[in-house]
Amino acid sequence: MTKGLSIALAALAAWTTSVQPGLADSALVFDLDEGHVLYAEDLDAPWYPASLTKMMTAYIALEAIRDHRATRETKIFMSPAGFKQPPTRLGLKVGKDITLDQALRALIMRSANDVAVAMAETLAGDEASFVKQMNQTAARLGMMHTHFINPHGLPAEQQVTTARDMGILARALLRDFPEEAPLYAMTQTQIGNVTVGTHNSMLTAFEGGDGIKTGYTCASGYNLAASATRDGRKLIAIVLGERSNAARTARASALLERGFKTFEWKTSFPIARIENYPSEVIGAGFEPDATLLERFRACAAPPPPPPQTADASKAPNKPGAASSEVKKVSAQPATAAKKTTHVKKKKKKRQPLD
Repeated sequence: MTKGLSIALAALAAWTTSVQPGLADSALVFDLDEGHVLYAEDLDAPWYPASLTKMMTAYIALEAIRDHRATRETKIFMSPAGFKQPPTRLGLKVGKDITLDQALRALIMRSANDVAVAMAETLAGDEASFVKQMNQTAARLGMMHTHFINPHGLPAEQQVTTARDMGILARALLRDFPEEAPLYAMTQTQIGNVTVGTHNSMLTAFEGGDGIKTGYTCASGYNLAASATRDGRKLIAIVLGERSNAARTARASALLERGFKTFEWKTSFPIARIENYPSEVIGAGFEPDATLLERFRACAAPPPPPPQTADASKAPNKPGAASSEVKKVSAQPATAAKKTTHVKKKKKKRQPLD
């Protein structure tokens, strides 16, 4: 291996390592009824919510239905802004519509970013007004370390939360709208001609698993707000920043399993609740820390160029030479070969944002 190739490979490995999620170590498990915290780890450390954001989008939509400002049959029209959102998407064309009931299913199960924007615009007039409602609602619920920038959770440097705040939001969804619990337990549904499946492995991998929402971006890693019910008791687990879907499912499963086994003796004496569990974080700020900002910027940066092959690295570096590019070979005569050929670069396949 040439020295140049070794350096390029090392740079690529370093970049890959720098953007691998899984550094949050924030975890929480508590019971729905009383909010008793059964286990907590770094529950107030700032982190990116990713698509756990959509729990707040759903909460505001359900409030609109409850307060008769909307109905389940309210039409949600796809706008140009919604259509431009990156995956995961439902894929409606601009001007097409679905009902608010269908939109809620697409939001929770498909984690559809396009639908989140369309819902925000329909319910609040525009996305900015909806985000203002999100932040006002977060403050009212006691989510003291959360700040929303958008309704879907796609990357935004200042959109931060904590495990405690996501727990408070998950509890509010289940407590304030208990009739909606079946929505979070659905594994498949039909919206028009689109079959929508859930991203939440807990629904099939854990006994009693019945919710709630998954989330993923490069900077956030794999997040999960999971719920499970056994013998009439419901527990909620929050996991932030795991390295894979399997890892977040395994950790949430372990938290919930332990929670069910220890609930009786842990709650037999005074125990802190989610809203007053001791915190090392003082104040009500919602700024990302230096580590979080570094992760965000590393994920936003492109990877280094791929290493050259051994043969290419030996090619002379002459002016005008393109030793690192692949050119199309023309079958035309030499006179035609002088024409400039534009080679369309193949876009790097991105992982869908969950």
